[in-house]
Amino acid sequence: MFMRIMKFDEFRVSRGRGIPESVVASAGTIVNEVRLRGDDALLEFTDKFDGVRLGAADLRVGQKELKGAYESIPSRLRIALEQSAERIRSFQELQLPEALAMETAPGVTVGVAFDPLESAGIYVPGGKAEYPSTVLMTAIPAKVAGIRRIVIFTPPGKGGKIPEAIMAAAYLAGADEVYRAGGAQAIAAMAYGTKTVRRVEKIVGPGNIYVQAAKMLVSRDVAVDMPAGPSEVLIYAEERGREEWIAADMLAQAEHDPEARAMLITPDNDLASEVEGIVEDRASRAPRREILEKSLLESMIVVVKNREEGIEAINEAAPEHLQLMGRCCDDVLKGVRNAGAVFLGDYSTVALGDYSAGTNHVLPTMGWARRASPLSVRDFLRSREFVRCSKEGIGAIGGDAVVIGKAEGLLNHARSVELRMMEVEAKGEGGKKNERK
Repeated sequence: MFMRIMKFDEFRVSRGRGIPESVVASAGTIVNEVRLRGDDALLEFTDKFDGVRLGAADLRVGQKELKGAYESIPSRLRIALEQSAERIRSFQELQLPEALAMETAPGVTVGVAFDPLESAGIYVPGGKAEYPSTVLMTAIPAKVAGIRRIVIFTPPGKGGKIPEAIMAAAYLAGADEVYRAGGAQAIAAMAYGTKTVRRVEKIVGPGNIYVQAAKMLVSRDVAVDMPAGPSEVLIYAEERGREEWIAADMLAQAEHDPEARAMLITPDNDLASEVEGIVEDRASRAPRREILEKSLLESMIVVVKNREEGIEAINEAAPEHLQLMGRCCDDVLKGVRNAGAVFLGDYSTVALGDYSAGTNHVLPTMGWARRASPLSVRDFLRSREFVRCSKEGIGAIGGDAVVIGKAEGLLNHARSVELRMMEVEAKGEGGKKNERK
């Protein structure tokens, strides 16, 4: 028996999910070692965890090698990556914020402008799978934002090789630097720098639970996006007839990682039983059976009383991916508040968002959809506000500033405004003045 079938009350009690303290402690040890010893620790952990012995000169992948991979991958894959990249780019360009300005009082103009960060570090998972799609999902938004230096870290495979598809995607997306290292040690190298690697301003990207723990630990010293892994899917369905599809969609997310989680919420007991049986049968014969056996222990089917309770369960879970199946999807969506990305209708499988729809697959996990958003061009921008105040403006708003400054006991704040107001008043150039007390 892989998955549990439970009622909503049991699900509510069991839904809590975070990073275990033991994982945080292990990641912390790795982060501190890399922070203190730089390349030496980075190379030691690469040997220990990936079984790859490298020298410092081997860490960086050259642009010539990236270009060679792009030119040598199968043409159908190259075309698929190019087409997906264009959809991602178009959607990110749509989300670029524009500079804004307004007059808040006569003679007072305020506004906001946006600038790209100087650099961004991107983590691309590796190990038992290849994720060129993650390269596109992370590097393209950074490029659209105008990031000058885009750095990618990804675990090396046998012989220290990076999968050609990942290198090809890095070349296509315009990455500036690519390094052969993964895990918490890669996060630490990007956060604090080493002799070989210059530190970055922000770190983004999905990864296993140790990667997420490391991101949280270094967030004291560098910006990070959000917990983006292990993967989650929650499917809501009321109608029978798509049991095979539901099972396939659950297995698709569960095969990512032993810590991944797949959930089905339904008011139909028969649907729940049928999906459970199909999932267990398919998992027992799947190529990634070892991963599935562990991830399905984290997975569940929740039987709810009705649609209202189902919507409540969705919002309680705040899933990374929410898939609404059947004719009820639009009605259910009206009640959804917490979800990273929503897939509407039977044909909108999460895998399309993973690869080719144009939306981003770097999404908040572990309930962070309550407070975080999908990765986008906005993650690579910082805003700066500005104020332009004329003589008329100081007369219009200066009195309020003086009163508030004195109320706070910050008399020099008030004085800095009063000096300007007095000059304007003395010359008779002020506009309509606030009453000062």
